[in-house]
Amino acid sequence: MIRNFIALVAAALVAFSPLAQATDANRATQAELETVKGIGPGLSGKILKAREAGSFKNWGDLVERVGGVGPGNAARFSQAGLTVGGAAFDPAALPAKEPKATKAPKAEGADKPAKAKKVEAT
Repeated sequence: MIRNFIALVAAALVAFSPLAQATDANRATQAELETVKGIGPGLSGKILKAREAGSFKNWGDLVERVGGVGPGNAARFSQAGLTVGGAAFDPAALPAKEPKATKAPKAEGADKPAKAKKVEAT
């Protein structure tokens, strides 16, 4: 009886371990992608469409090519068992984003055309 209980507990631990639930973005079907918490039909379709152009090289490639997947979602999906090429998400591996260019303040009235002055005929 105790052996059966230990075997049952061991089987449950293996079944619920992250390695047993790993879903690779480069190999998964749409149904398999949708088993990852947070990925629904729309996002799984985007992943499959982006994958048509070629396998994802790494997480940075997936984040760049799939709309709706940013660093935050990538971290959550990785925690839920999604991998890219067998690797978990590592935010340090993402390329640094260039800061957005800030617009220089406009000179007052620079965006308005000059008004013509009325000249009265005498």
